[in-house]
Parts: sequence; structure tokens; C-alpha cells
Amino acid sequence: MATATITVTEAPPMPSAPLHGIRSNVGMIRQEHIEPLRPTAKDTPIFEMRRRLDEDGYLFVKNLIPRADVLNVRKDYFEHYQPTGILQPGTLPEDGIFNSAHNPHDHRGIGAGLLPPEEFQIQTLISSHVRPEYLKFLEHPNLRQMVRDLMGWKKETLLRRTMLRHNIPGGLSTGIHYDKLFLRDGGAYFLTAWVPIGDISIQGGGLLYLSDSTTLGKSIEKDFTARAASFSEEERISAFNANMSKFGTLSDDADDFLENKAKGKGRWLTAAYEAGDVVFHDPYAIHGSSKNQDPQGRIRLSTDLRFYEEGSDIDQRWMKYWTPGDGL
Repeated sequence: MATATITVTEAPPMPSAPLHGIRSNVGMIRQEHIEPLRPTAKDTPIFEMRRRLDEDGYLFVKNLIPRADVLNVRKDYFEHYQPTGILQPGTLPEDGIFNSAHNPHDHRGIGAGLLPPEEFQIQTLISSHVRPEYLKFLEHPNLRQMVRDLMGWKKETLLRRTMLRHNIPGGLSTGIHYDKLFLRDGGAYFLTAWVPIGDISIQGGGLLYLSDSTTLGKSIEKDFTARAASFSEEERISAFNANMSKFGTLSDDADDFLENKAKGKGRWLTAAYEAGDVVFHDPYAIHGSSKNQDPQGRIRLSTDLRFYEEGSDIDQRWMKYWTPGDGL
């Protein structure tokens, strides 16, 4: 009997963009330490997608969600946020161009430590997580079906605490971490989907993934667990316990982390992300955001979603919408 040959489809090539001039919160990342993420077309056979997720610790799926659906959420977010003065006068909300007359640190998003200075801004961050347009987007059938197909689940549970965050040009980015640091309660596996809400240029503050890093992430967590043996259960599962940094991350210096903690093994992987792309990753995949230096002044907007199999042992602390000071 003849054996059928299955052709694995690579994602269509993106416009060439040099991988240089990329920074973390502390310092430039040397060009020789940066390589491109491997893209995967959305019609790639599922067994190949699963292999890549297992092998790489991430799966970068191109054009999974229709572009228009993503840009509608971006437009709604910045229309909602526009009264804070975040946008350049005379520009469209969906473009998300930062107001160059303002200090970037006066318009912080969530996930980089400090909050914006005004109560009105904080309340806008809170309410953005429960806007109908955004909540509808979280149910997008293309996204949900891909999660089920990748994991072989009949039904998935999305944690209610999502991380809808903007990253201002010149502002602080998210430090180096792996997600299990923040979701230590609940023993079941979870899958993260990082969804860029709009295009993100190479220098626009997109995610960086440390290649082949899940083993290192597990090793670091094993060490944290051993050193927390005498802690109370509440302290042990906290990403902010005595063993951790102020904001629960591993480092703000990507180049130093690679050279010292990773002992020079691996490279930082990134891409020019497009509206419609989704990156799925393992709980122990080490990653963080580059610093937003977008030449057009474009604000990076994205959301972090965590999925469990329905009925599994989830981190119940995350079954509430994000609010400041929730300890997570």
C-alpha cells in the first residue's frame, strides 16, 4: 500500500526585518543573541503543531484570527482609554499612537510593576477587562478550537484573570519570567495564549522567548520550591514571596540572563507580530517583553490568556477579573 506524503505548511514569509536594536528594560540585547521565532501556518497538521509546541516550548501560529476581529478590539480599547490623554491628538484610536507630549511613565499599563498615577487611569484599566467587545473576543471560535485541538481537550476553561496590557514607547516592559511563577496553585497543566492586539514591529515591544528554555524553567522552579519548604502554603505559592524579586520576575536584563542564568545556552527569539497571530506557550517557557521603541510611536497592546482542561485542578486564585493589588 502506498504511503501518503503529508506536506507541512510553513507560514508565509513576513517582510524582512533586521533583528537588531532590541532592548530589554536594562540594556541592549546583542544581535548575535537574537534569532527569529519559527512561524507555523494555521493549516499545519495538528500532529506537527503538537510536536513543535513540545519541542520548542512555544507555537507561533500566523493569522489564526481574522485581522479585522483583532483590530476591532484594539479600536474599542483605545476609544475607551482615549480620555486619559494617552493618544496623539489627531490620530485614530485603532492606530494607538502615543501622545508624544506626555511622559511614558504617566501611562503605565499592567504587568510591568507600577501602575499609572491617576485613579481615573487605574479605573479605566480595570473596566477595560470587562468590556463587551473584549469579552466577546475571548470566546473567538478560531482561538478556542485551536486550544482544544492542540491539547486534545473536549472542553477548555479560560481563567477569568486575563492580562490585557498596553506597553508605551519608552515605558517599562514585562521582565523575564515563566508563567508558572504566578500560577503555582492547582496541579493541572495550563496553556498560555499570547495574543497581540494589533501589529507589533520588531522594535515595538513584542515578546521574546528564550529558546529551549522549558528545562531551565523547571529547574529554577524546583530550586524555588526547595527553598520555600518552610513557608506556609500561602507564601509558597506566591510569586512575591521572600525568594522572589519585587515584581515576581527573574530579571530585567535579557542579555545578562542568557549569559549567566542560562550559561550562554539558547538565543532570544522574536518576530514582527501581526494582528491575527497567536503564540501558545508552555508554563515553563522563559520569556519577557522587549522595550517598546516603535519608530511610529505605536503603543503595543496584547492579552495573556491561560487555558486549562475543563474539570482539572486549576489555580482558583485566577478565577476573578484583574484588579490592582490582588496579590497575583
